[in-house]
Amino acid sequence: MAKQPHLLVEEGDVNEIALVPGDPGRVDRIAAQCENATEVARNREYKVVDATYEGVPLTICSTGIGGPSAAIALEELSRVGVETAIRVGTAGALQADVEIGDMVVATGAAKEEGTSKRYEPAIYPAVPSFDALTALVDAAEARNESVHVGPIVSDDAFYNETDEYVDRWEASNLLAIEMEAATLFALARRKGLRSGAICTVDGNLVKGTQKGADGDEELPEKAKNNVERAIAIALDAVTRIA
Repeated sequence: MAKQPHLLVEEGDVNEIALVPGDPGRVDRIAAQCENATEVARNREYKVVDATYEGVPLTICSTGIGGPSAAIALEELSRVGVETAIRVGTAGALQADVEIGDMVVATGAAKEEGTSKRYEPAIYPAVPSFDALTALVDAAEARNESVHVGPIVSDDAFYNETDEYVDRWEASNLLAIEMEAATLFALARRKGLRSGAICTVDGNLVKGTQKGADGDEELPEKAKNNVERAIAIALDAVTRIA
């Protein structure tokens, strides 16, 4: 198969299991916890690195922000051999008891974005695969890490999440909001791939805080520190899946 036009990878360049953060900078943070990290390609918002963790080969690929760029990444990764994609991201809390720095493992994602609806009706579920979900929860428990486990929502409009929307999501007991999981879950299910997501909370919309609200840094210090813990959980999940 020819080289993919956006990721600039071809068969043999990637491994069967991929961690897919949104931020290209997080690719480096994940790679720092691995061994034998080698950059494979870099183009636009996409950075692809191969590495090993406890002897298990994996690929780390950034997806950029939102469903459209995440769909491009998963489409192209699936064409060159990826069979499992786990999102390692950030999210805004939608419940008062979900604190900045907490971690959320998603059991499903409400489709408030548009990309998944280009593939299928909104009524079809956007859910992770059972084995990837279980691997993330088991990895957290093995590390004695507390994670919130439950449904989230994926949205396209970061700066237009109005009080009306937030109230509705909170009342539905959705744990957090982010921008890629629904697309990832829906597309992976359609392609017969495994998928999962673990996100670190970087703000709380119910309490009126978003990422970057407290200063020049995108992430609050606690969230920044706990991203490393979420990465460790995701990497342990990789070994369980393998």
